[in-house]
Amino acid sequence: MASALLLPSASSSSCCSRKIHSAIQVPRLPKLSLSVPKIPKRNLGEELNIRDGFINTTPVEKFNVIDDRSHSSSSNVTTQLYAILEAVADRVEMHANIGEQRDNWNTLLLNSINMIILTAATMAGVAATGGIGMPLLALKLSSTLLYSAATGMLLIMNKIQPSQLAEEQRNATRLFKQLQSQIQTMLAIGTPTQEDVKEVMEKVLALDKAYPLPLLGAMLEKFPAKFEPAIWWPKNQVLQKKNFSHEGKQCNNGWNEELEMEMREIIKVVERKDIEDYVRLGNLALKVNKTLAISGPLLTGIAAFGSAFIGNGSWAPIVAVAAGALASTANAFEHGGQVGLVIELYRNCGGFFQLLQESIEATLEEKDLEKRENGELFEMKVAMKLGRSLSQLRELARKSASSRVDEFASKLF
Repeated sequence: MASALLLPSASSSSCCSRKIHSAIQVPRLPKLSLSVPKIPKRNLGEELNIRDGFINTTPVEKFNVIDDRSHSSSSNVTTQLYAILEAVADRVEMHANIGEQRDNWNTLLLNSINMIILTAATMAGVAATGGIGMPLLALKLSSTLLYSAATGMLLIMNKIQPSQLAEEQRNATRLFKQLQSQIQTMLAIGTPTQEDVKEVMEKVLALDKAYPLPLLGAMLEKFPAKFEPAIWWPKNQVLQKKNFSHEGKQCNNGWNEELEMEMREIIKVVERKDIEDYVRLGNLALKVNKTLAISGPLLTGIAAFGSAFIGNGSWAPIVAVAAGALASTANAFEHGGQVGLVIELYRNCGGFFQLLQESIEATLEEKDLEKRENGELFEMKVAMKLGRSLSQLRELARKSASSRVDEFASKLF
């Protein structure tokens, strides 16, 4: 009976145990993989278009097309300017080397011709003093041949004017170096455009035309009918460009009526004083050079003729020796004094003042002040080119306005 009583309790205990276990063991749920669609990224403009009901189908990358093209164009311009810069540097070296060579020509030809003339004159004198027979014939023939050779060499030397050729190359070297510096400044602090490339190209070609390297077929005329200043700039590019950058916008781009009047007075002084004086001196030097260039070969020719007749009269040796001495003097004065170089200096100085005059006139003719170079910068450049301070430049303009100018505009040369 006791066991009977215990059995129900045991069964009830196991039942409760089952119930408790079933309550504790929670079944595991299967894993679900949910794929969330990625929302495309839109910029602010596209988001606003979608909200307003407009769908922009243009890809985002196309908004950068204009920037890429402008960057490519700027890079192309820079590459072209660097290519021109290399060509200009090469021209600087070429003109410097050719100038040194032609300066050597002047020295060597001068010394050689003078030695030939003096040797021929000595032979003519010795033949006149006591030459007889074959010795007299040898001296006469040698003197005549030397005078003839000197005549031919003088004709060539006077035609090409080596001292003037050397000065042309020196001026070309200086101007190409100046252009080289301008290109470097443009690349360093400017924003060059295709128009700048075209302008630089025209400047290079104008310099090539003004100062040619070859002699045959391209050499400048050394004895023109009228003296004219050198021109090494394109005629349509005398207007100065605006400066590369401004720290701040100025009223009227730095220009005013007083500054314009000052520039006009400076033009008057340059034209009346400097350009006129250099043209006068250039014409005078040209006439002297023409006279000397004709005299030298003419005198050596006369000396050759006189030496050929030595022994047939008393006048022949006198003509031979005297004409030879005069020819040597004329040659030494012309090429030793480098009269051709002086003419080229006057041409270059006249061209400098003519360029300054045309630059100021073109700037004043431009009515749009924003297209001009900054007025204060332009005034400073003019003052530096004339070797004056700003106060001296303004004082010169005041003297010109009152017609009391007693000095040249330039204090440099």
